[in-house]
Amino acid sequence: MRDKIIKKAGELFLNLGFKSVTMDDMAKALGISKKTLYKHFSNKASLVDASTEAIQETIESNITSIKSKEYNAIEEEFKIKAVFNEMFKNAKDSPMYQLKKYYPEIYNKLIDKEVCMFRDCNTDNLTKGIEQGLYRENLELKLITNFYFTLVFGVYDSDMYSRDIQELLRIEYHVLEYHIRAIATEKGLKELEKQLKIINQN
Repeated sequence: MRDKIIKKAGELFLNLGFKSVTMDDMAKALGISKKTLYKHFSNKASLVDASTEAIQETIESNITSIKSKEYNAIEEEFKIKAVFNEMFKNAKDSPMYQLKKYYPEIYNKLIDKEVCMFRDCNTDNLTKGIEQGLYRENLELKLITNFYFTLVFGVYDSDMYSRDIQELLRIEYHVLEYHIRAIATEKGLKELEKQLKIINQN
């Protein structure tokens, strides 16, 4: 039952927001009593914490699966981006913005893990891309990773952009294109154009 609650909570929080979904809503969606719900989670914050951990584990699992396949480095980046698109396809407002505003401690814990995952993932991708001749050989990996990290997370932290998650995901594709154009070889640019053509057709 606990796993079932966590899974449903993740879906509701992502689609409707961490603030708007109440424990009443959760019990109704699961077809259980509030008493049963509180038996597993003493309050909403503990459920938010468990569900965000589960969401992050799902993301990590999906990324690991993608990285195990024979995609080239640029194709891999677009496949990973598609995972986030699929996960947030029914969401309206940015879940990360809501989490930061209403559950800052949980947000900070999540971000600490995401930073590590992002850095490892991006460094692996840069190394792979250089080996495949898609990225330039003279790149400073740590610096490039920090640049990209600042761009991606800056979109969500800045007041310059909409809180609409679909718009933010669209901007993320522009950030990815910007990142790859800055580091790609001629071969890499051809692969980038190929990937951009694919997403524009979908």
